[in-house]
Amino acid sequence: VQLQASGGGLVQAGESLKLSCVWSGNVDYHSIAWFRQTPGKVREAVSCVSGADRTTWHTDSVKGRFNIVRDDVKNTVYLQMNRLKSEDTAVYYCAADLGYKSECRLFTLFTEWGQGTQVTVSS
Repeated sequence: VQLQASGGGLVQAGESLKLSCVWSGNVDYHSIAWFRQTPGKVREAVSCVSGADRTTWHTDSVKGRFNIVRDDVKNTVYLQMNRLKSEDTAVYYCAADLGYKSECRLFTLFTEWGQGTQVTVSS
């Protein structure tokens, strides 16, 4: 499985940005998640769509602002980010948990990573 993230950029606070994560290989039953990392901080899970039943999860700081959508026809997971804040500035990564019918619970199990895409929000 290979994943490729794209769509980052520089926006102003309050604006929106949409990230895409395209995968190759079979991930029909695998969870896909977006993570982000800033220098000196631990990489954190942001949003996830489960491989078991396509339920979604968002970390508290982005609930109501971010939306994750999975398109299995296009092999793509999108992260729609609205009302962006300066604290959303980070490198964003997509990753897959290759466990069968995995769920968005144990983010240490996400072992397949795409390259990052930089999101910068200016205040």
